[in-house]
Amino acid sequence: MNPQLFIAFVIVAVTFACTPGVDWAYSIAAGLRQRSFLPAVAGLCSGYVLHTALLVAGLAALLTGVPGLLGWLTIAGAAYLLWLGVSTMRSWRGASFSADDAVGQSRNQLRTFLQGMGTSGINPKGLLFFLALVPQFVSPDASLPVPVQSGVLGLTFVLFAGIIYTAVALTSRKLLQSRPSAARVVTLASGIIMVGLGAVLLGEQLLPMLR
Repeated sequence: MNPQLFIAFVIVAVTFACTPGVDWAYSIAAGLRQRSFLPAVAGLCSGYVLHTALLVAGLAALLTGVPGLLGWLTIAGAAYLLWLGVSTMRSWRGASFSADDAVGQSRNQLRTFLQGMGTSGINPKGLLFFLALVPQFVSPDASLPVPVQSGVLGLTFVLFAGIIYTAVALTSRKLLQSRPSAARVVTLASGIIMVGLGAVLLGEQLLPMLR
């Protein structure tokens, strides 16, 4: 691969992953409600692995060639964010770090993983990242085939996203562990962020249709 393009992509990927958004909100909220935040982070990363697989398979080009399809996917993602945000807001009173609560909720790890996968898998922001940015760092003149380069770039982003989301969840948990009231506030705020982002995305897609 082109070393300069790869380094530039790493900078963009780290910047993207460090930008607070729905992924941050979900990993923090899941960490406050579950014994371990790892299923949430693993789910988020799995969603981006799915994006990588689609990019390598060439389906990203299909989405680019059919603008209407991307719009409907955005609507689906926005609706999912609204549902997830409302669910998070409803659980804010139970956000804590007590051992008893954690044991009772540990059975939901699979559900947490799947929700995380859905959060990033249909996150329009993540989808556009793979559609619009990743191809710009692929070099047709490199020795590796284009699909292989796309896969390497996608998995590189997954690696950095996993590290950063883990750091975010771990840091927030340590900071809020002795502050139950703050944990509830952060959980409520995370839900509000998800609902807000979902509403904005939904409005961007539906308002033009109503004109």
